[in-house]
Amino acid sequence: MILSSLSRHLPILDWGRHYDRTALSGDLLAAVIVTIMLIPQSLAYALLAGMPPEAGIYASIAPIVLYAVFGTSRALAVGPVAVVSLMTAAAVGDIAQSGTAGYVTAALTLAFLSGAMLLALGLFRLGFLANFLSHPVIAGFITASGILIAASQLRHILGIQGEGHTLIEIATGLLAHLGEVNLITAALGVTATAFLFWVRTGLKPLLRRLGLGPRQADLGAKLGPVLAIVVTTLAVWAFDLGARGVAVVGEVPQSLPPLTLPSVSPALLSQLFMPALLISVIGFVESISVAQTLAAKKRQRIDPDQELIGLGAANIGAAFTGGFPVTGGFSRSVVNYDAGAATPAAGAYTAAGLAFAALFLTPLIHHLPKATLAATIIVAVLSLVDLSILKRAWGFSRADFAAVSVTIALTLVLGVETGVVAGVATSIFVHLYKTSRPHIAVVGRVPGTEHFRNVLRHDVETQPHVLSLRVDESLYFPNARYLEDQLAACIVEKPQLTDVVLMFPAVNEIDLSALESLEAINARLADAGVTLHLSEVKGPVMDRLRRSSFLDDLSGEVFLSQHEACCRLAGSPRRSAPLGPPADAAHEHRDERGEDE
Repeated sequence: MILSSLSRHLPILDWGRHYDRTALSGDLLAAVIVTIMLIPQSLAYALLAGMPPEAGIYASIAPIVLYAVFGTSRALAVGPVAVVSLMTAAAVGDIAQSGTAGYVTAALTLAFLSGAMLLALGLFRLGFLANFLSHPVIAGFITASGILIAASQLRHILGIQGEGHTLIEIATGLLAHLGEVNLITAALGVTATAFLFWVRTGLKPLLRRLGLGPRQADLGAKLGPVLAIVVTTLAVWAFDLGARGVAVVGEVPQSLPPLTLPSVSPALLSQLFMPALLISVIGFVESISVAQTLAAKKRQRIDPDQELIGLGAANIGAAFTGGFPVTGGFSRSVVNYDAGAATPAAGAYTAAGLAFAALFLTPLIHHLPKATLAATIIVAVLSLVDLSILKRAWGFSRADFAAVSVTIALTLVLGVETGVVAGVATSIFVHLYKTSRPHIAVVGRVPGTEHFRNVLRHDVETQPHVLSLRVDESLYFPNARYLEDQLAACIVEKPQLTDVVLMFPAVNEIDLSALESLEAINARLADAGVTLHLSEVKGPVMDRLRRSSFLDDLSGEVFLSQHEACCRLAGSPRRSAPLGPPADAAHEHRDERGEDE
């Protein structure tokens, strides 16, 4: 019992008991490949976050180890990622100047705050809160972030100055310094970018033609960026291009991650609270989607709440080891999975490889041009840009299109924090608007069956003195009044009405406001000489109604099925009824989105 409880919070105790030589070989191979991939990636994302280059490597060591202990995914690779690095730069850039000690301290504090929030959400099992960030909003935010990130890296490609956290600021800064373009830097940057784009589509077929198998060719293509790093670094070193204005990474300390301490200043914590919350939510959503996708391929289980704990521990680890906020990355996780990672131990071995690189290999990247790192970032993030989401959303749902459009526009114009907040707010508003106007259909019986369908879509049997309404939404405070209004309109236009049946097959919840509305409906119908009935009420909803006096005061009955209600109210199961929809206000209930059943 104790071991089972510990295994739930320390997944390493579960998979560690079954660790064998086969898993070891797969993990070691994956670690070697991911380490080679992570070195340039980590440096690039540190550049994007405005941190020293070594911070990218530091942020990829302790976090990976801590996630291996606490995380549940066997393939997720944790470390710096593009979107979170951009959000870090946006949040910390408002507080301190990049390159200063204050900037580094703020980034450490941001990682600590984010980790503490994730840890708290996991311990209290509040992972469901991330569901309030809808997929259209996530897609819109990532698309806009990809555009912002790519635009922000053009200054490194061209070798000019330029700052800004919005598309307008970035464009203005680039135009102001366009006359200062370093032609050698631009040549390196453009060539590296073109090569990396070709690698994504052309290298794998080339490797296949050279005789490599599908898996080897795929992994080789994913490691193609390393070739760009090596060639451009050698070019800068051989021709001393640094002396001709080509910006390089420069000296990187040869050391393991240092022990660092985040700030406890109340003023700084209050400034970083909201950015940390947004980074936590965005990072968790991105990470859990990758983890679940990879786990599904091997029929493994991901525990979202434990993932929060794992990511929280990883970010706290980054805060105390010179890093910045991290999460699970898509590209490196896919490479980790494809390379044969069997357990999270692959991450620990990757951390060991990165530690070795931090100790012995950093002199080799002294001449690495920042333009190549910028090219790496641009090619990586442009794959995230998906403007087709606008077309799909427009064709499927105008409300979702509004959420996506608002998120993209505000992220580009006002920045990442405003964009994601606006996206969340729009999602919640759209949800409240939709549920505040629930689809209510007048239904009748399909002849010769016990099925009931919308009178606007089917030829059905109806009874002049009975009105059957199907409510296709849970009833709660935003839509309770809407049900009253719709029912009142029907009553006014059907003077011959004697019975109303509310069908509740889609009603999963009734809150106190909705209960009071049902009580008011029952009283008003009774005053008008009309009996109110319910049908197809779900068990949990019935349990809730039994805890009130509503059922005692109900003027009619609660029927198990609508067919039973129809037969009882008709007086006889064989009694026929007029065919077709009644000539009343039924058409007023047609849903404008065309979702009538």
